[in-house]
Order: sequence, then C-alpha cells, then structure tokens
Amino acid sequence: MKCPHCDTGIHEVLQRGFLFTSPSSEEWTEEHLTCPECGRVTIYLEGVTVQRTNQHTTTVPRFMAYPPHKSLRPLPSEVPDPYKRDFDEAAAVLPLSPKASAALSRRNLQAVLRDKALTKQKDLFDQIEEVVATGKLPSHIADELHAVRNIGNFAAHEIKSKVTGAIVDVEAGEAEWNLDVLESLFDFYFVELRIPVMWAGNSARCGQASERSDAGCFLH
Repeated sequence: MKCPHCDTGIHEVLQRGFLFTSPSSEEWTEEHLTCPECGRVTIYLEGVTVQRTNQHTTTVPRFMAYPPHKSLRPLPSEVPDPYKRDFDEAAAVLPLSPKASAALSRRNLQAVLRDKALTKQKDLFDQIEEVVATGKLPSHIADELHAVRNIGNFAAHEIKSKVTGAIVDVEAGEAEWNLDVLESLFDFYFVELRIPVMWAGNSARCGQASERSDAGCFLH
C-alpha cells in the first residue's frame, strides 16, 4: 500500500485493537499502522454485530478514519482519460468505500490491458495470464499483476474477474494494491513507451506523431 500522508510505498503491517461494544451489541475495532518513512499514523475502523449464536456480521465495513480524506494520487500528464478519470475516482472513494474503489480499479485495469496490451481474453484473470505470457512486461509489473489475482482471491470470487465493475467484498489491502498496479501500468504504457523520433524540421518524418519538440516527435 501507499502511505496516505507521504504517498510512499510501504508494507501493510496492521495492529488491531478493540474499542467498545455498544448497547445494540455492535463491537467496534480499530486497526492502525505507522509509516516507517514519515512516522505518521493511519487508522481504520470497523463495526461488527455479535449475534446470540456467537456469529459475527460486519455492519460497517472497514474504512480509513484517519487521515479523513486521502489526497488524490498525482498521475503523469501523459495518462489520458478515461483511464485518469477512473483512477482519480477510485483514489477519491477509497477512504469511504474500498469495495467501490476496487471495482473501479478492476474495470480500469481491464481497459488498459485491452487497449494497450491488446489482450483478447474476456475475463480479467485470463487477460493477466495472456499479457504476462507475452514476456513484454517488466518482471516487477508481471509479478504485481499476478498479485492482483492472489490478493483479490479471484479463485474464490470469480465475479471479480468476470464482472470487473461489480461491487463485492474485498480483501485487506486489495483496493490499495489495485491502485498501485495501475500506476505501474500507466508509467509503462503511457510514459516509458513513448518513442522519440529525431527530426530536423521535416514534418514528414514525424508522421502522425501526437507531440513535437525541438528534440523530435513522440509516438505513443
């Protein structure tokens, strides 16, 4: 995950504590972690109703209580809509609904793999397998994509792969991880793969380039 204070990538190690039980038998618990980089704390809250059969039902899904609003993650200017718009929405809604954030990110991820990696498979699980098998991705991004399936537990929740925009329960850290992987893919497809083509004022050499500068033209 990324620290909501300093935006540094950190390993999510949460400490859990019990807060109180309300008169309606609703237990409130908290989880927190301290960023090893900036030293600031992030706190999550969750409400669970304890029934007479000793079964637990989550009544208030875990949400980020502090900081109250995670700032949007800035993206490179090269990332166009709708990818940027959907990413910004997923980042903005994360503190309020990790389930909604994860759904937006899965749909965005599927679109990037379809449009930029030109995958042919229909389901996200198979799209990831297809693009990794090409060997065209850096190894760290391939590993991150595999982790999307593992952290999201696609094996037990096939709907996440088949209907990527479905709002369903998420695993701890899943929504944050989806955003991290999207950032890696954006950097790879929209920034690193821009190819400079040298030209000396000859527009014909640039062809259909989208941008030009004194150094050359850049093809997406």
